[in-house]
Amino acid sequence: MQPRHARLRYQIIAFALARLAINTGHRMIYPFLPTIARGLNVERTVIAQAVSVRSALGFFSPIFGALANRRGSKIALLIGAGLFTAAMALVTISPTYPALVAALVIASAGKLIYDPAVQVYLGERVHYTQRGFAIAITELSWSGAFLIGMPVIGWLIDRSGQWQAPFPLLTALGIAAIILLWLVVPPEDSTKRRPMPLMQGIRLVLAHPPALAGLATGFFISASNETISIIYGAWLEDAFAMQVTALGLSALVIGIAELAGESSVAGFVDRIGKRRAVALGIGSNALAALLLPVFGSGQIGALIGLFLFFITFEFALVSSLPLMTELLPAARATLMAGNVTAYSGGRMLGALIGDPLFTMGLLANCTTAAIFDILALMALLLFIRQE
Repeated sequence: MQPRHARLRYQIIAFALARLAINTGHRMIYPFLPTIARGLNVERTVIAQAVSVRSALGFFSPIFGALANRRGSKIALLIGAGLFTAAMALVTISPTYPALVAALVIASAGKLIYDPAVQVYLGERVHYTQRGFAIAITELSWSGAFLIGMPVIGWLIDRSGQWQAPFPLLTALGIAAIILLWLVVPPEDSTKRRPMPLMQGIRLVLAHPPALAGLATGFFISASNETISIIYGAWLEDAFAMQVTALGLSALVIGIAELAGESSVAGFVDRIGKRRAVALGIGSNALAALLLPVFGSGQIGALIGLFLFFITFEFALVSSLPLMTELLPAARATLMAGNVTAYSGGRMLGALIGDPLFTMGLLANCTTAAIFDILALMALLLFIRQE
């Protein structure tokens, strides 16, 4: 193995480990939202509002994500991890509602800087024929946060009886991530890097139809996923009277589906081609959405249906990342940051219409999700012609 390739492998592992900590801090708010609300003596809706503020920050992703273009990937990675660490430390020192809101926003800004920086770094150093595998390995941290991070978070809260118990550990993990990134990522030669102004990058993206089609694809598949994600808990409760423990099982099923989807990308996307893999994932996700009401006649069938829906979504989403890194190399950082904005917009649309649709029944949500997938597939096939 060549030394350069060996270093890159260590860097990919470091990126994934750091993202595991960041994603754990990001995802913990969802399953433990009621616990945090009780600990702060506030209504759940108040915490949910704070989460919505965090989500809205995604629309500013091009500003945060372009930092890798201006300052280099290593600086962006360290700043992203540093903001996450500072946010976790803030709640450790001051476990109050204002501190939590500030921490959610600061940590989100860190994630919006860190994630595109990883994708840009790998996009510049990993050959396109192997890039799907490299990016998929770092994406395992998303499901890992659910399957590994959440049980640890739950154990810490249960053992201490305090909602803020996980934050000292997350602070320590953030510090470890900064040290690890500092050691394994070499400094960049600033004389070889030509920073691109943000507006110039945006103009390049807006003038490039395949890049816009890639953003549209991400927007629609995210909207499809959120249209069902926002109501599946209520559906399981209404249809099968599932209690908290059973709902926890459904979360485990989704976590396993995410892991399986990411692992499938690592194994297959470079072999079958990124564009073909994305199309396969989107088409399968549309089919899974339409089959969900059919499988949903029984509790076991409902969980199987959710598994199929989430594994196909994760396969489509993660397969799209290496494809996006090569659509516009001249403005790679701007495009990957814009991709995060597209995801945020799609999730907000799905969340906005998902609950009203559910008043007409599950079929309305599933049909709408399939329509979004079809729109995503059209954008992909019509405007993105080649790898």
